[in-house]
Amino acid sequence: QVQLVESGGGLVQPGGSLRLSCGVSGTIFSINIMGWYRQAPGKERELVATISGANAIYADSVKGRFTISRDNTENTVHLQMNRLKPEDTAVYYCNYSVRRLGSWVDYWGQGTQVTVSS
Repeated sequence: QVQLVESGGGLVQPGGSLRLSCGVSGTIFSINIMGWYRQAPGKERELVATISGANAIYADSVKGRFTISRDNTENTVHLQMNRLKPEDTAVYYCNYSVRRLGSWVDYWGQGTQVTVSS
């Protein structure tokens, strides 16, 4: 089994910063991609950023403001969010995508609320 535990959400004023963290425990797969997605009320879940090895991909809306990083020795992934905007308000989900038997399998955290408001 795989478990993902997120932390770091909360309420912040526009222009502020937050750092999200996600730890993966249980079965660890050598081929994997870690990332963050978010879902705002009434909207579909969308990709925020993913990282595989040293390669990171960002949504256009967060480029230059958010930074994703991972620590493979501790199986954690972080999302540093700077210059936050009200439109960044959403539930943020950690994602652990692994290669199993020739297919990609997704594991998800429980979600952490990020609210950007004055």
